[in-house]
Amino acid sequence: MKKIYLLLWAITYSIVGFSQNNLGSSNDEARISLLAVFPQQVSKISEESKAVLINKMNLITSKYGIGGSTAKQRFIITANVIELTKDITPTTPAIYTYNLQLTLYIGDGIAGTLFSSLPISLKGSGKSETKAYIMALKGLDTNDPKYGAFIEEGKTKIIKYFNSKCDFILKEAEMLSSKSDFDAAISTLTSVPEVCKDCYDKAMTAVAPIFKKQIDRQCKINLLEAKNAWNQSQDASGASAASNYLGQIDPNASCYAEAVAFTNTIAKRVKEIDQREWNFQMKQQQDDVDIQKATIKAARDIGVAYGNGPKANVVQYNVYGWW
Repeated sequence: MKKIYLLLWAITYSIVGFSQNNLGSSNDEARISLLAVFPQQVSKISEESKAVLINKMNLITSKYGIGGSTAKQRFIITANVIELTKDITPTTPAIYTYNLQLTLYIGDGIAGTLFSSLPISLKGSGKSETKAYIMALKGLDTNDPKYGAFIEEGKTKIIKYFNSKCDFILKEAEMLSSKSDFDAAISTLTSVPEVCKDCYDKAMTAVAPIFKKQIDRQCKINLLEAKNAWNQSQDASGASAASNYLGQIDPNASCYAEAVAFTNTIAKRVKEIDQREWNFQMKQQQDDVDIQKATIKAARDIGVAYGNGPKANVVQYNVYGWW
């Protein structure tokens, strides 16, 4: 019990310490990020035009260091297009000319809260409606400094969101953990960006014991699978199958010692029947510095994997009332 307590203390201290010492970093975990999406509500324009607009939004967010890449992300940048005028010449071929009002939006795509908006006037001509739209959208100058204020307003409100909703985030993670949905709980806590320092520190303190529960449960699952694989074929082939599961066991998990003892049993049997050594080693315990880095990375990897899982493919963002 004392060993578990010391492990939890080390994980908590290392994660929180990491946040305090690296707030100025520009890594993906430290920053606010926005996912560029095109809402289903805007169906007028062609797929080619949508692709151009998504690319423009990505260029803007990348320029200001807030580009998002995960499939499931709470905060989004999106757009709506309104046709102000449409002219078609009587010539052959006809020339289409559009005056458009494009409005960019930053907000919480899950709760449906709008944080920032920016209207932009665009004009484009072409030999088809699609070409005219694309020409207009290509005229969107991503280097214009007006996007800086738009982005900054969105970022400021996102940080306020996390700090004001922090207690709800912690309670949600606690509720998920109580249902043994550890991956979802970890994903909820690791979604807090490092720049939201107060909430981030609380989230990282809360994630440590949940992460321990997750690796303990996964250890039991992997150990059981390894034993089943070995029992089906107690030879070199079975040993290889078992190693696929044993190699995934975290050295800080509660059943790690049992897993090590089981690998010794397999190694002894392989030597008896094949007269050779079984060249397999479990993951080894790490020093304090490595534990700090590995724990932070492992918790984030769980959160990212959960966010990019099957549920991510059915996310429908809520932009109702934004325009």
